[in-house]
Amino acid sequence: MTASFQRARRPEQVEARRAAILATAREMLAERGVAEISLRELADRVGLAKSNVLRYFDSREAIFLEVLDQEWIAWLDAVEVAFAEVPPDDAEAVARQLADTLDGRDLLCELIAAMSGVLERNITIDFARVFKRRASANHDRLAALVLDRMPALDPASAAFFGGAVFVIIAGLWPYSRPTEVVTTVAAELGAPPDWADFRAHLAEGLANQLVGQVTRSNPPRPPRAS
Repeated sequence: MTASFQRARRPEQVEARRAAILATAREMLAERGVAEISLRELADRVGLAKSNVLRYFDSREAIFLEVLDQEWIAWLDAVEVAFAEVPPDDAEAVARQLADTLDGRDLLCELIAAMSGVLERNITIDFARVFKRRASANHDRLAALVLDRMPALDPASAAFFGGAVFVIIAGLWPYSRPTEVVTTVAAELGAPPDWADFRAHLAEGLANQLVGQVTRSNPPRPPRAS
């Protein structure tokens, strides 16, 4: 970065610096996992001192959560388009489209897997308020999209399913990316790579969850007394 850019103070220049930091974070996340990227390395790549990066983001984790929010919104845009082809109350089609729209979105899945256990552990209360409001809006949008395709659900069940989507992704993603050591030992034990097909297992898990939510939204009525 140039010296003039580093001295920038106008709002558009501040926003340009924030955008540069986020773009660098994306580049680094394409090379390695969240846990392997330090704030100092990120600052060096941007061309700023670590203290200067912290003027624009509260922490390393806040930077990655900003990237997550951007990826989340882009994914919801794709889901909205994909759902236009889904017939009403077809739980398997809804689940399959959700899984298909995540295919190739490794960055989003990586950040979802790290969100609660890692990234939300080192943020200020002010940033937490901002991020959780955005997350709530994204969650509500997903629930509304699902409810539109699954009118058999009640709103509370659609909201629960929206949260379950993230929980299932967060659980499956690490299992679908085992280390070389774990892969080697699993092969020695004759264990098949059961979780290697992330998309297929995600679709299965989401379909099972959604069918369960529909069933609980529409409990069978007791037989009438004769």
